[in-house]
This record gives sequence, C-alpha cells and structure tokens, in this order.
Amino acid sequence: QKALAPWEVTPGQARALGVLSRHGPVRLGTLSEHLRIAPRSATEVADALEMRGLVERRADPTDRRATLIALTPRGEEVTTAIRAARGAEAEEFFARLDADDRAALARILDALLDQSSG
Repeated sequence: QKALAPWEVTPGQARALGVLSRHGPVRLGTLSEHLRIAPRSATEVADALEMRGLVERRADPTDRRATLIALTPRGEEVTTAIRAARGAEAEEFFARLDADDRAALARILDALLDQSSG
C-alpha cells in the first residue's frame, strides 16, 4: 500500500485501474466481475476514479444504451506509475532472499498457480 500513497488511490481503485489497463474500456458489470465486487460497489469505485480524472464514461459503440468505463491519459500515467512503484517495492522486498531462495520461491509459486488454474 506504500506504493499507492503518492497517488492517493485505494487498493480497490488500483485494482480497477489495473483491470482497465489490461482489458481496455469495459462495462461496469464486467468491471465488477473482474474485481469480484457488487455492481453498486464498482459504480462507487468508478465514480471516485472519475472525480479524480483517472477514468471516463463513454458510450458503448455496440449498444447506445450501455456505458463503458475507460482510462483517461492521466489514468494511464497513474496506472503505469503504480505498477512501477509496486515492482520496485517487490524487488526491494525479495532482495532479502539469496538466489537459491528466490528460485525456490518461484518454483513454489509456479506450482501453486498451476494448481489453481487446473
């Protein structure tokens, strides 16, 4: 969470920015599914990010009645900066381990990921 402090973004908001960065503009329902939160909560997250100028609502070109949530250029900058800060934080955290311990941890995490996706 230290990585989020400079941008005054909550962890939930950071996750929403990450979803939009990976998937592009999405409907609120899709955003709530990715975040595993209620649609009403996704609306609150989107509203807060929109007030900060990090996302914008757009008409869905495939359905005029629907709205998409999309990153603004500022939202893209903040998302990139958060990702870099988190990466640096993780690098600092894992630097405490020697190369053998890092390799062992990578094997363990790979095994866990394989089990959860299978």
